[in-house]
Amino acid sequence: MKATTFLIVLGISLSLRAQQQDVFQPMPLGSIQPTGWLKVQMEKDMRGFVGNLDIIVPELINDPIYGSGRLQKNSKAKDLGNMKAGDAAGDEQYKWWNSETQSNWWDGYIRHAFLIRDSSGMEKARRYVMSILATQDEDGYLGIYDQELRYRFASENGELWSKATLYRGLLAYYEFTKDESVFGAVKNAVENVMRNYPIGASSPFSSGTAFNGGVSHGLTFTDVLERMYYHTREEKYRAYALFLYKDFSQTYQSEGDAQLKNILDPGYKLWSHGVHTFEHIRAVIIARYASSEKELDQALETYLGRVRKATTISGGAIGDEWIAGREADASHTGYEYCSLQELLDSYSLLMQKTGTGSMGDAVENIFYNAAQGSRNPNHSCIAYLKTDNSYEMLGTKNGEIEPDRKQTRYKYSAAHQDVAVCCNPNAGRISPYFVQNSWMKENDTTLVAALLMPNVVETAVKGSKVVVENKTGYPYQNTLSFRIRVEKPISFTIKIRKPGWVTGVVTKENYRQEGDFLVIHRVFSSTDEVNVSLESKIQVGKDGKGERYYSFGALLYAKPIEARELRGRVYANQFADLTYEPIQLTHYSFYDAHQSVYKDGVIRTQLINAKTGKLEKVELVPFGKTILRQVTFK
Repeated sequence: MKATTFLIVLGISLSLRAQQQDVFQPMPLGSIQPTGWLKVQMEKDMRGFVGNLDIIVPELINDPIYGSGRLQKNSKAKDLGNMKAGDAAGDEQYKWWNSETQSNWWDGYIRHAFLIRDSSGMEKARRYVMSILATQDEDGYLGIYDQELRYRFASENGELWSKATLYRGLLAYYEFTKDESVFGAVKNAVENVMRNYPIGASSPFSSGTAFNGGVSHGLTFTDVLERMYYHTREEKYRAYALFLYKDFSQTYQSEGDAQLKNILDPGYKLWSHGVHTFEHIRAVIIARYASSEKELDQALETYLGRVRKATTISGGAIGDEWIAGREADASHTGYEYCSLQELLDSYSLLMQKTGTGSMGDAVENIFYNAAQGSRNPNHSCIAYLKTDNSYEMLGTKNGEIEPDRKQTRYKYSAAHQDVAVCCNPNAGRISPYFVQNSWMKENDTTLVAALLMPNVVETAVKGSKVVVENKTGYPYQNTLSFRIRVEKPISFTIKIRKPGWVTGVVTKENYRQEGDFLVIHRVFSSTDEVNVSLESKIQVGKDGKGERYYSFGALLYAKPIEARELRGRVYANQFADLTYEPIQLTHYSFYDAHQSVYKDGVIRTQLINAKTGKLEKVELVPFGKTILRQVTFK
């Protein structure tokens, strides 16, 4: 692929998938585990904010909103500790916020605990799940509303949204443990929704004509339905997902980018709260695969094209916080950590269904660049909002003052409670979701290495146990070593995604290229090995604004800016809010890429110092290892 790899990975055609069949099948949770540097990072996160959010903000995590504290008609909006500056108007949203905070955090916590085999974490997860199941009513209801309110709304509410976030975590726990009582509880809870919001005789998304962000979030209940279909193969779940998407499209939504009428309007530009826009991609995908309606083919392709225009070279799609008709800009559009997780999950689902390798490029770009570049490399905390070119992190977007808004999102924190405790829970979800989509199956004889990372997968091929470990330092090294263990010699196929940046493949294996994949088919012995080296070179591309950027392999490279760390609010266990001001801010301009050399994990090149006008030798480092940085050059 050309040097513009990071900008064109979504340019795919979906029209050939009219048969509505999934190309790849997802693997059960627990069959894939992280190894190497990725496991080390996840272990560090469990010792840090991911594993301790209930200690950092106990009043939010311990709110019994699903049990004794269910919402009633006279319930008041809770004091969540946030300033509310810049949020959409209306107190109703603050009533359901804790359900999102809790459930997304527990979802990430459960997955972390089982993926890194943290015994105390797994036991803590078990106690949590049992406590949640104890709140389920006899009719199957599992949610945040009392009898007098549930399913009877004419305004903003979190009925489906609170369920979506909760059930995703419960289904994950079931897949890890095979505890049928948990699956039974979720099944009954989903049936309760389907009975109370019956197809053709209800409108779950009707809520008046005022702000209804929680209602719009509820479209992600389709995630739960898709996973229920995965487990049962019962078409009623996909049919219900299609019903939800159509009702969403026909009602008033304050976050309506994914409404079918808006997608099919050629003059429409993305306008909504970014995280809604990107999580709703999955609902469009699921609806498209549940239906033979051709307009959904066009809708999905059109929607992906619009998202691409809103996405920076690092994979960060506009989320600061409304898209507002803008196109991506390295310095002037920020992205939210919530959006990174939701976009990554959406592209992973699309890759699984279409078998399109370029989706893997998009997923890796988000995780290895935007997401790693929004983590603090020295402390356990993440940025709520971040820009590709990050010249300061003092609360505002590179110093920009927004009228009538107290902006504090551009900082690092273990909670971001002054804004909303939503990005930190989602930061706990992103690594497990990345890992779970790294291997897929095409059929009973074909394993697909869809995302490249250090990991190990255990599965069955032709009824025989197969274990494949990818011993690699990827993406910091581009050599893959697949260590294969089988019970007895067996023939099967391994398909390895070939990233778009690859300039050559070195291996002793006989392989053929099939689309975006290297295909190796042979008999594997009891202990075998497949070694593949992916060759790359320094690439210089142009972003949507015509500025140049450098990449090598899957990684972007940036000029780090030396910064002074400032400590703000301190939470429990010394977790803190951190801001950064540049010690000396110098902008650079592009000169000549032919002078660039890649060595020892850095790119050595020459750039023009904008202050002096002189050419300087500089070192560019991986984007994900920076706090303040310049990554695009005029």
